[in-house]
Order: sequence, then structure tokens, then C-alpha cells
Amino acid sequence: MKIAGALLVLALMAGSAHAQDTDASRLATAREMIHAWKVADWRKVADLFAEDGSLKSMMLPPVNGREAIYARIAALGKGAPDGVTLDVAHIGVIDGLVFMERTDRFTYNGHPGAVPVVGVLDIRGGKVKEWREYYDRASLEKALKGEP
Repeated sequence: MKIAGALLVLALMAGSAHAQDTDASRLATAREMIHAWKVADWRKVADLFAEDGSLKSMMLPPVNGREAIYARIAALGKGAPDGVTLDVAHIGVIDGLVFMERTDRFTYNGHPGAVPVVGVLDIRGGKVKEWREYYDRASLEKALKGEP
């Protein structure tokens, strides 16, 4: 009987990984990500992705896998050592996905800039499985150069 009880507890614990995926837990992970960008903790940003996670800036090829995401973000982060403020205007969960309407504010290679963005995050088990970014690429490139 003790073995059957232990197996039941283990089965319930295994199922709880899916139970963690609540709107509140997804928003908590998104807020951890927002903070990591602000404090330029590029390792934390990458670690919040699933091992096989994907970062998709819609006008660029996707970056797949946590370490590839880290390499991309850390390289960009060299130009923004003070971090990037994700100034969120609206955040919410729709059909299990986190939507963020925001303005990203940064100083990149000495040039202050800002760009409006909508991000859609698929968060499962406390990790970002996929992050899709929608923004105007030309506006971002100008902002990175400090152009109006």
C-alpha cells in the first residue's frame, strides 16, 4: 500500500508541472524577463527561455536554443550595458499567451533610443518556449543610431 501511495504522489507531482501554467505564473515569468532586461542580466534573460526555446524578431531569422539566444542577446547587450527598459503599457494573457504592448527604451553605443514593440510569449513550466516580437525594423535601426 505504501508503494501505491508513493506512486500516486509522484503521479500527482508530475501532473503539477502543467498545473503551474496559470495566467499568474506566466505573467510572473514575463515580469522576471522584463526585470532581467532592465538590469542587463543577459544570462538571466537566456535562462528564462526553455532549452529549446525560440526568439523570433519577425523581420529576422529566428534564434533557436537557449545558448544561441544568449549569444545573440549578450552580443546586442554589449552596446546597451545599462540594460533595456521594457516600458510596458499593457500586459495580459489571452488563450495562454502573454501579450505585451510596450516601448523599449535604451542607450545603444551612446545613443538614446526608443521603439514601440508588441511581444507575444508562449510560457510553459516557467520558461519561454517562444517569444515573437513585432516592431518596425527601420524605426529600430534609426533608434539604435540615435536618429529621430
